[in-house]
Amino acid sequence: MWGAAPTDRYVELAQRAEALGFDMVVSAENYGSDVFTPLAVMASHTSTIGLSTGVMPIQARTPASAAMTAITLDHISNGRLTLGVGVSSPGIVEGWHGQAFTRPMQRAREWLDIFRMIVAREEPLVYDGEIYQLPYRGDDGMGLGKSFKTITHPLRRKIPVFLAALGPKNIQLAVERFDGWQPVWIPPTLYDELWGEQIRAAPPGFEIIASVPVCIADNLEEALLPVRRNLAMVLGGYGTREVNFNRDMAARAGYGDTVAMLQDLYLTGRQQQAAEAVPLELADAMAVIGSRNHVRERLRAWKASPVTTLLMQLGDDFNATVAHMEFLASEVL
Repeated sequence: MWGAAPTDRYVELAQRAEALGFDMVVSAENYGSDVFTPLAVMASHTSTIGLSTGVMPIQARTPASAAMTAITLDHISNGRLTLGVGVSSPGIVEGWHGQAFTRPMQRAREWLDIFRMIVAREEPLVYDGEIYQLPYRGDDGMGLGKSFKTITHPLRRKIPVFLAALGPKNIQLAVERFDGWQPVWIPPTLYDELWGEQIRAAPPGFEIIASVPVCIADNLEEALLPVRRNLAMVLGGYGTREVNFNRDMAARAGYGDTVAMLQDLYLTGRQQQAAEAVPLELADAMAVIGSRNHVRERLRAWKASPVTTLLMQLGDDFNATVAHMEFLASEVL
């Protein structure tokens, strides 16, 4: 996801990743750069590496809009696209997209139904849901909506869709209805303990794509500072005291006292103290950071977990990123 400016030489990074044997390159969005355009550019300059969104908020695009974009990009990339989607958060949905953050699980179910119907292209689109009705039948409409099939024939009848989820019910929804689950901020040792029964009930080929920050550095404490700042923000500063999905996930993972303290600090304007209060062992458990030997140790923990794909968040420096990619390729691929 781009910050104030585009990621430095992002097309070349995708080409390097492809040459090294990485499985996919992932683009994200929040309230800045969009999730699809960089993938389209990278698709035109690569030939084998997978392309994925991670994460596209479902409220940002109607199911039809997302399906049109996905069908187009799947053709451009010759069938290399997967979608990571999520329900985002009240702050983004209501503050940026101007929609009520209500019934997110029902919306995710219906969104997926419609998206898959469009891509399958078996019959004109008709859907009678609680959130979506196609054609639209609301009293404020003109009653002139028609049922369509996409003009452009999809390259594939199914494009895989993964759900980014934190809460137990959302994770269950991912297992039951989606092609994979994209978790974040869960240490590798806790997947079996927290979600083992659900994971074992997943169908064959179900993906678990965990996102982790990665950095090779000799000074572990210094290298973990950005992770601690980020954890302080997402665990203590996101949402409100009453609504913070990241905090709830960390509490279920056994860090309830820590996240309560972080929230108290962050929401009272003491952000730096909150970052300093994040335990080093917690930040270390959430990341693949440190010396080469320490990184190897952390990778062993991830390999032993049920996670199928490790989504590695690298830094902004191009040369350092390439060096990290080359080391990780030698260790993992």
